[in-house]
Amino acid sequence: MTTKPERASLNYCALPLAAYACRPDRSKGRLHQEPESAYRTPFQRDRDRIVHASAFRRLKGKTQVFVAHEGDEHRTRLTHTLEVAQIARTLARALLVNEDLAETVALSHDLGHPPFGHIGESALDSCMAAYGGFDHNDYSLRIVTLLERKYPGWPGLNLTWETLEGIVKHNGPVTGPLPVTLAALREQTDLRLETYAGVEAQIAAVADDITYNNHDVEDGLAAGLFTIGDLETVPLLAGVMATVRKAWPDLTGSLFVHETIRTMIGTMVGDVFTEAKQRLNALDPGDPDDVRQADQPLVAFSDSMLPEVNALRRFLKERMYAHADLTHKQQAADHVIPDLFSALMADSSRFPENWQRRANDDPFDKARLVADYIAGMTDAYALREWKRVVQSDDIRLS
Repeated sequence: MTTKPERASLNYCALPLAAYACRPDRSKGRLHQEPESAYRTPFQRDRDRIVHASAFRRLKGKTQVFVAHEGDEHRTRLTHTLEVAQIARTLARALLVNEDLAETVALSHDLGHPPFGHIGESALDSCMAAYGGFDHNDYSLRIVTLLERKYPGWPGLNLTWETLEGIVKHNGPVTGPLPVTLAALREQTDLRLETYAGVEAQIAAVADDITYNNHDVEDGLAAGLFTIGDLETVPLLAGVMATVRKAWPDLTGSLFVHETIRTMIGTMVGDVFTEAKQRLNALDPGDPDDVRQADQPLVAFSDSMLPEVNALRRFLKERMYAHADLTHKQQAADHVIPDLFSALMADSSRFPENWQRRANDDPFDKARLVADYIAGMTDAYALREWKRVVQSDDIRLS
């Protein structure tokens, strides 16, 4: 990085931080030099820049599991992201690490998802197979380092090294061939790809797991994809529901569901906190670099909880993600992205005018531009562009 904060912030955290926490006054800096804020720490500024980003606002119109127009109460990428950030802050405070950084990584972790959820990502990756592929994590990085244009002095949001590390490595060390954006960024700064990320980024990753496993149960029940009785076959849920029934024997309906979800979130968060404390105490890291050099993640489910979480994941995969009603609607959406990709690759004049100016004749550059354009779309905008560009109305998402 080219610069570090010019001075230490006097109030860098509301609570004392552990030795292994990432402190903003010890940040490794930003890619482009700029004065620090008089009132906000570097990680608070990163958080605010993400919240004000266009890509963050578009998350409200992007599929989490259900295609966005299917209901007013199903989670979108935005509501999912906010729930992840809430749990991340809880765990960060409990573990005495930096809440602002944990929240920042949580808020940025899904910025790169294209429209129509994982079906959409798979379709776009197939379209880009001859041009380096498409990966939503790399596209998140592309958004914050290149595509967001909010500042006259640099492309992207000019985030701190620690936030970039969290975006890149929140799921663990990066191995194998590097995707295009990360390969370019490595020429500018060393994110130490072979190591784990700091505790704050690890918290964001586990918070994501906790969040989607719980809200997918709630959304699946609301959509009628399975029943309370079906959930009794999942050991973790069966145990939680037994606890709820013991405390509230007459509870039924939506209140029973909400209390079950609330209790299960608390159970998972408690397990992660206890396990993380044990691993941190055993390692006794003296600084964030000791965390990075560990031979395992330090924030994780316990050995007793992980099999139960995996059983829940299998249930959701079989009974929800592969449900015929859901896959039919997602497969219909799957046609939109390849049609758009082919049409825009064939004729750059079909881009909006401001995108046309960025096009050139190099096929790799053009394919990446098309992928950037499509991946940034909301579900609804992708459908409108499909109708405009492809000029067909054969697909119905209903």
